[in-house]
Amino acid sequence: MSVEPLLPPRALPALLTEVKAAALRRFFVALAEQGFEDVREGHGCVFGFIDAENGSRLTELAESSGLTKQAVGEAVAQLEELGYLERVPDPKDRRAKIIQLTPRGFEAVVTGRRLFAEIEREWAKQLGEELLAGLREAAEAIAAAEREETAQTGTALRM
Repeated sequence: MSVEPLLPPRALPALLTEVKAAALRRFFVALAEQGFEDVREGHGCVFGFIDAENGSRLTELAESSGLTKQAVGEAVAQLEELGYLERVPDPKDRRAKIIQLTPRGFEAVVTGRRLFAEIEREWAKQLGEELLAGLREAAEAIAAAEREETAQTGTALRM
């Protein structure tokens, strides 16, 4: 005879949030140790989505990050003030601006990607490469399906 638990298991989004928080704690400690103590979690909407080689428009960053243009604009202004970004005229449309990484910004992006890769390598040692690869594959599939649904329905969750 099987007995149903009183409560269903903890929701997957809650677990994923906990995993994200753990990764970000480790990440920001290591990032500060590398000399980027002024970078904050809120800057991820830029650093995580900017075209590091060609720059990006504000609207592209907002769309990619799932945030409003106003929220991303605030992060861009902060990062510009800190010397990580600059705004330059878009060669295709002089009225528009392209947000580009400065050399310091490029260094921060490269360092950040390296640090996240190190965190993932540590997890692979703890969990096994196959399990971590399966987690990544599942997360990428879910994210792709959600992007596709958003593109089809035209509705996006704005934070």
